[in-house]
Amino acid sequence: MAHLFTPLKIKNTEFKNRIMVSPMCEYSSIDGFANDWHLVHLGGFAVGGAALIITEATAVSPEGRISPGDLGIWKDEHIEKLKQINDFIHQQGSLSAVQLAHAGRKASHNLPWKGGAQIRSNAVEGWKTLGPSALPFLENEESPEAIDKAGIEKVKADFKDAAARALKAGFDVIEIHAAHGYLIHEFYSPLSNQRSDEYGGGFENRIRILLEIIEAVKETWPADKPLFVRISATDWTEGGWTAEESVKLSKVLKGIGVDFIDCSTGGNVASAKIPLKPGYQVEFAEKIRREVEILTGAVGLITSPEQADEIVRTGEADAVLLAREFLRDPHFPLRAAHVLGVDIKWPLQYERAKWH
Repeated sequence: MAHLFTPLKIKNTEFKNRIMVSPMCEYSSIDGFANDWHLVHLGGFAVGGAALIITEATAVSPEGRISPGDLGIWKDEHIEKLKQINDFIHQQGSLSAVQLAHAGRKASHNLPWKGGAQIRSNAVEGWKTLGPSALPFLENEESPEAIDKAGIEKVKADFKDAAARALKAGFDVIEIHAAHGYLIHEFYSPLSNQRSDEYGGGFENRIRILLEIIEAVKETWPADKPLFVRISATDWTEGGWTAEESVKLSKVLKGIGVDFIDCSTGGNVASAKIPLKPGYQVEFAEKIRREVEILTGAVGLITSPEQADEIVRTGEADAVLLAREFLRDPHFPLRAAHVLGVDIKWPLQYERAKWH
């Protein structure tokens, strides 16, 4: 029976345990460039023993950023610093992933500590946002431009080129961000997609852009390297995307070579009533894992070693992804091993502080 510190092998890549760092936006970039904040922030999680560190949502184009402070991978100049960060992560025995993202209609927003409001397209730091339909996320926001066929082709090309840069930067895993109300989620949710062409209407049409993006990414991302997709497994709103559709989508994704479904929820409806409680999203990871027989990751208010271990031991998910708990405790895996009575390797520099 697997437990939190059982290695996990996906294709030719072995993860030393089942603890992964979930993407967390830092809003600390200028023109998409990573910097020393990202080196220390992400590198610290590797020192702390995480098997996989996933970068924050990393924009495949300038217009795909959530904010002007987002990390990017839309030009070759971004590669150098990302490679330095990945080299450090690898030196600690951990693996790295990039979450390729396009924010869609939720782009062009201010930094959270500046209020986080939408920056209008006519403002100095703002730009025109894109979506499947001209429907804003909030009523008082500027409507996005309904993306046309040429725009869709550009998005696909941007993801493909970003995947090529990710390979050059030394990432071990790509995760495609198809959750939280960003562009891809906006397409597959009927609440934000009112198109009447081949990208709107029925289920097969609404998921089309995700499948085409995956195929574009696979043109440059090696077949022997893991490919993850993060989805929002439910919109938590009547008439929206459902858990049953997530199972159906996951079966399609498995058929085209996706290895792992990172199961989050929500983000596409501002008024959604989400029942927040410890592990509130785990049931979706378990459902998809059981009904699709694909690897899944559980995320959302997972805060203790015992809770994380139970999720893996009981087969609810194959791995856990933590975010805020890693901010509180970057060395969560080292502490979890001690609590669970598992002896794992510590960094030599920290060996003197190891629990015995």
